[in-house]
Amino acid sequence: MIQQTHPNSNIRNNGYNQYRFTLQENSPLPEILFLTTFPPRECGIATYSEDLISSLNNKFQNSFHITIAALETTVDRDIYGTEVPFTLQTDNPDSYTRLAESINKSQHIKMVLIQHEFGLFKSNEADFVHFLESVNKPVIVVFHTVLPNPDAVLKHHVQQIDAATGSFIVMTHSSNKLLTRDYGIAPDKITVIPHGTHLVKFTDKDVLKKKHRLSGRKVISTFGLLSAGKSIETTLDAMPVIIDQHPDVIFLVIGKTHPSVVKEEGEAYRNSLEHKVMLLGLQQHVKFINAYLPLDELLEYLQLTDIYLFTSNDPNQAVSGTFSYAISCGCPVISTPIPHALELLQDGGGIFIGFGNSIALEKQVNLLLDHPEWCKEVALRGIHKLAPTAWENTAILHALLFESLLGKKLSLNYKNPPINLIHFKALTTPLGMIQFSLINQPDIESGYTLDDNARALVAMCRHFELTGDREDIAYIDRYFHFICFCQKQDGTFLNYVNDDKKFTDQNSENLEDANGRAIWALGYLISMGELFPETMIAQAKLTLQSALRIVTAMHSTRAMAFVIKGIYYSNKKDGSFENRILIKRLAARLVQMYRHESKADWQWFESYLTYGNSILPEAILCAYLATGEMIYKEIAKTSFDFLLSKIFTDTGIKVISNKGWLHNNADVKMEVVGGEQPIDVAYTILALASFYEAFRNNGYLQQMEKAFSWFHGNNHLHQIIYNPCTGGCYDGLEEDRVNLNQGAESTVSYLLARLTIEKYAGQENHQKNNARKLHRAKTYAS
Repeated sequence: MIQQTHPNSNIRNNGYNQYRFTLQENSPLPEILFLTTFPPRECGIATYSEDLISSLNNKFQNSFHITIAALETTVDRDIYGTEVPFTLQTDNPDSYTRLAESINKSQHIKMVLIQHEFGLFKSNEADFVHFLESVNKPVIVVFHTVLPNPDAVLKHHVQQIDAATGSFIVMTHSSNKLLTRDYGIAPDKITVIPHGTHLVKFTDKDVLKKKHRLSGRKVISTFGLLSAGKSIETTLDAMPVIIDQHPDVIFLVIGKTHPSVVKEEGEAYRNSLEHKVMLLGLQQHVKFINAYLPLDELLEYLQLTDIYLFTSNDPNQAVSGTFSYAISCGCPVISTPIPHALELLQDGGGIFIGFGNSIALEKQVNLLLDHPEWCKEVALRGIHKLAPTAWENTAILHALLFESLLGKKLSLNYKNPPINLIHFKALTTPLGMIQFSLINQPDIESGYTLDDNARALVAMCRHFELTGDREDIAYIDRYFHFICFCQKQDGTFLNYVNDDKKFTDQNSENLEDANGRAIWALGYLISMGELFPETMIAQAKLTLQSALRIVTAMHSTRAMAFVIKGIYYSNKKDGSFENRILIKRLAARLVQMYRHESKADWQWFESYLTYGNSILPEAILCAYLATGEMIYKEIAKTSFDFLLSKIFTDTGIKVISNKGWLHNNADVKMEVVGGEQPIDVAYTILALASFYEAFRNNGYLQQMEKAFSWFHGNNHLHQIIYNPCTGGCYDGLEEDRVNLNQGAESTVSYLLARLTIEKYAGQENHQKNNARKLHRAKTYAS
């Protein structure tokens, strides 16, 4: 591999780093060069680029390599790390030429992405256009500002950029319309990718207020690099009326003065604001946090904020990351009507005021503080509106654009985040696992189900098997005893328990599937008997045997399948002739159903595909492994391959929607989009693992990886279903949105899938490495 290295990142030569080439053993990944301001420079675009690059690197592996050409001037220069092999001095014409030459000579730079703001190239617009014309690699320009009604000079400049550029990114639909309407740029060259936002864990406001010495205060805030454009005085003029009605209010002005402003006028604007605070007598109600805060601290301040204010006085400001971050932290937002705000805050996601309108501001702040439920509703609508803009989703959209432009030169591989049990454990009380969650806050009033605790028992057993973490045993014991708690004297189980530990009226019907899941969980626990206390396993065996007395009366297809799995696992360690007979009786029913329904083009047990489909062929496979009956092996393989043909596409998985089952011989007038549940993806992955163990077909491993990528954005919305920040999994993928609640079913399902993937990751990576070695050998040979 030819790779740039940086023996001394401080050496400069005409605006770019000196570098040398070294030969590496591995074949190179396609390199994407980001031309942007970058930390330690303190500006919005530098922060944006750092967040975007970090998200791309965290989201994908073995897909591409990102390097940076940092924008600076001959006067303002910084020291960078090895991720910045180049700099471009925007006021030095020679620097543009030298950088273009370096890009063109590089064998591994395949694409250039430019973060563009007109002020960055002020007075050197012609040099910038010449640079674009000189680069012989695909170029993407990200417009952070798009001005309406351009004069002839500005319009001509943008059209020159257009002529030398293959693709544009803008962050709002209004910017998209401006580029096509006012500048004549072809719509198919423009991609809208929203400004990214950070996932947060939603820590309790009172806890954070106490930490930052703001207990007992109602906090309104704003943040960002300070300049007159922020119009902080709009809020200061409103403060006396706000304080009159809510004397506990404090206004936080978070952020240092913009470095460019300091250079031109010093701290004149901040001093004028501090003077105004003194004149209005607001010293106890306004606090300036004059610092460029680390991200973690900034997000804490935003989470403790009761109302966020965005008072920019620039109607042409295309985008602002500041109020995006605030909304993602659960702040209800009051904003002036810049285009970005108009798109994000519509439909009740925020409140608008006019530019410089202090009277409207004081009225809206007081209304929100007077009506806390409305305040929560505005915040919740904002969170749901902004969910697609998580940095993880923004990274996916960028990567898909890279892939579309580079074609076969780039192959996207999703990276699996570390296993995270935070939300899994947060859902667990001394009784068991709570059923639902509001976003990532467990909803104790939703109660408990046998279903969730049975799945949780299997998941935690698998985690303990993988990690040996002794803390898992307490959770395993808790879920096991919940199952025992739900068992009646006749051996059957009830499913629904409220937060007072009482069985609810929901237990009057449809309990067979829950009974089957309980038997599956008990069997799995027994199969790992040597790892747990003898008393627990002895009790599990008694509970299982009591439950098995009534399973022959079951009629639910999936309940019988779960029972077969449970008996199969329990028989692994302590097999009995009676249990094998029971497996055969239940499997015979499934075989009879298969023979009745299957045809040449419909190899399935029922006349439709519904939920939890993969449980059925997996159960028949377990029956084969337990009894050696070849008919079970044949039907298991045939039915599973048929199912896979219906739910896998060339690029990923699309499980059967709960909005419309797939019926045999039914006329499909239109494809059902949405209604995909994490549990169905997880069950498919579990079944793929079982079939791989039985048949050693590497295709099953590849499909496991493809299915698992659904959780991380390889789905029709290109959005994450798993939240790596909380450790929770969203409750479903709909047609145009993701259900952000992170309940027990989805969170446990993800963990089951993640642990399964972890088990086979080594084998999968070994196969990939062998494939890469073969590819390199063929490449070198040619």
